[in-house]
Amino acid sequence: MSENLLADPSESGRLRQRIVDVSGTVFHPLGIPQQIDAYFRMILDKAAAIEDPFEQAFFIMIHVPYLQPLVDVNKRVSRLGANISLIKRNLCPLSFIDVSDQAYVEVTLGVYELQQVDLLRDVFVWAYERSCQRYMAIRGTVVEPDPVRLRYREALINVVAEIVRGQQRPGEMSVRAAAANLVPRENLEKITELALADLRNLHEGNVSRYRLRLSEYRAWQPMQQAGTP
Repeated sequence: MSENLLADPSESGRLRQRIVDVSGTVFHPLGIPQQIDAYFRMILDKAAAIEDPFEQAFFIMIHVPYLQPLVDVNKRVSRLGANISLIKRNLCPLSFIDVSDQAYVEVTLGVYELQQVDLLRDVFVWAYERSCQRYMAIRGTVVEPDPVRLRYREALINVVAEIVRGQQRPGEMSVRAAAANLVPRENLEKITELALADLRNLHEGNVSRYRLRLSEYRAWQPMQQAGTP
């Protein structure tokens, strides 16, 4: 989440090793790396011991920003982490899209400076109710995913990548050959159909979905334009 956002790229994705300040508050997070590591692990252990998914989500939202285990993006990480327990229980995910920046900052400052979680709790509940309403409205307009595509997602990625990297035309025979050892025989026809559709719809904006480099796609693009032999 911090990719290309930090002055020092080596600090991305790791627990912080230096002192940081939180703008807009007199609160000073822990600065000793060993303590940061120990308390971060304690947060994870305690969160894992909480059975109620909403309590677990709220716990993460409080303690990750308060510890500031990362140089930056701590609040973003806490919001993402809060969704882990919800999604694991097949519950509606939590979004703060309808919460104003000012309101979110103020309730977070209440935790930083006063160790009071009441305001954040109220915002958490309100935001979750709004998220449920928005989620159900969106879900009603979304087509149900193809179960075969979901089950063999990795196989589809590998088939498309093999065709592109191998500079092969996106034809039925080449795709079937690439998929033959990856899926059961009874699903081979369907996977071939799906892979051919993916190859037709492949473009510079979605190549990363198939773990392809842009240069690999551009080298193969004439084959895509040539189509099925």
